Amino acid sequence: MPLKGFMRNIKPLEVLTEEEVEAIHRSTLDVLEVAGVRVESENALKIYQKNGCNVDFESRRVRFPSYIVEEAIRNSPSSFTMKSRNPEHNIRIGGNTVYFSNMPGMRILDLGTFETRPATKDENRDAVIVLDALENIHILCSYTPYFEIEGIPPSMAIPESFAAKIKNSSKVSWEGYQNDCEVFIIEMANVIEQDVMGLGLPSAPLTLYSDACESIIRFAKAGLPLNIASGCVMGGTSPATIAGTLVTFNAEVLSGIVLAQMVRQGARVVVEDTILPMDMRSGHPVFGNIITCLHITAFSQIWRKYKIPTFADSGWTNSKKIDFQDGYERSMTALICALSGCHVSNLFGGVYGELAYHPVQSILDDDIAAMIGRFIEGVTVDEENLAAGLIEKVGPIPGYYLNTAHTRKFYKDILIPKSADMLGYTDWIEEGKKDTIDYARERMVDILANHKVSRITEDQEKEIDNILKKARGFYKEK
Repeated sequence: MPLKGFMRNIKPLEVLTEEEVEAIHRSTLDVLEVAGVRVESENALKIYQKNGCNVDFESRRVRFPSYIVEEAIRNSPSSFTMKSRNPEHNIRIGGNTVYFSNMPGMRILDLGTFETRPATKDENRDAVIVLDALENIHILCSYTPYFEIEGIPPSMAIPESFAAKIKNSSKVSWEGYQNDCEVFIIEMANVIEQDVMGLGLPSAPLTLYSDACESIIRFAKAGLPLNIASGCVMGGTSPATIAGTLVTFNAEVLSGIVLAQMVRQGARVVVEDTILPMDMRSGHPVFGNIITCLHITAFSQIWRKYKIPTFADSGWTNSKKIDFQDGYERSMTALICALSGCHVSNLFGGVYGELAYHPVQSILDDDIAAMIGRFIEGVTVDEENLAAGLIEKVGPIPGYYLNTAHTRKFYKDILIPKSADMLGYTDWIEEGKKDTIDYARERMVDILANHKVSRITEDQEKEIDNILKKARGFYKEK
């Protein structure tokens, strides 16, 4: 099935004036030029210096002249294609198209106790197959679905995760980095001739550690796209205000974009908003908060000005269960992501930050994505949809529309969720009082029994396994 995404046919939300957008931009440039960014990579420091930045090697501080930052913004493409091994699963990020991705989880969630445990390899495989089957998820997240799997040491978590996605899905994905594992990720992507999006994560406040720099450099050199994101916590690692956090967040991710463009002019980049406010009573980050929604909307407005594609996290919730709070927090944030102009919303599967995950949550999220996608497609107003002639023909009561060709043609515009309880009350009693989790469980069983995954070739699978073997040897020796 082709992955088309959803076309946003309504004007994006805006919460800032043009003057406010410009003020945030100018403040960001000032911070980069005056305070600069601490860079822990000797390799990156040399690249910055060679290309005109002011580099203090002793303090590892890089200061960025404004013209260099603005040139990097101009050199970043406003949209780009990610190629899958299945051409029907190619996606083009940018423009007015909205795609959905999933959130990862450290462990699998027990739906009886809502406690967590490490997933088995089979459970990890099954969760990937479910994501491959769901029609409204278009790109698979890094560390997906789990990054604590029985029998897999932490050093191999990312390579093993990517291999499981390659073998059980033909959708494109993005991948993390640690201890040079991106070297093996890039090798595996080359085997299947598929794009994989690398990660490069500045650390708040205003720091680029060596592993983030090396990931940016390696993916840019390989000609692969990059996701640059910073994980500020408002009041902790960034200012407590939305505007102040926008300034420090923008400065951090722009330092990564500048590095990518210095390595390869025209490098494909997206920027991901992972900002969370802090609960000052506990020190915990607050997920699914309305302040996050405001930040996402302002973030999207600024980066539309830069003409660089955007991601935003909408699948984070504070709830430890799949319950009402989980539903309203993720739905609110995902809807705001789509309305604000973000190109990819990370929604599916995650429960309570990135600590837990379950395929049943992904199946429920598929309905959320479908509803949001239908909303942003908007209302069609043309002669056929206005139906004035039909209205005149049917007239007043006892006229009705059920038997008309027009109804047969357009009734599918009324979206019916696939995992929701849509029965009348009496039927609900007779059917066993099922809820959404029951329906999603049934759908998961059906997917695992009947969904056919587009597999890689035997030769490709052997090459992937050889790369994993090489990676295990590398980490064992290291």
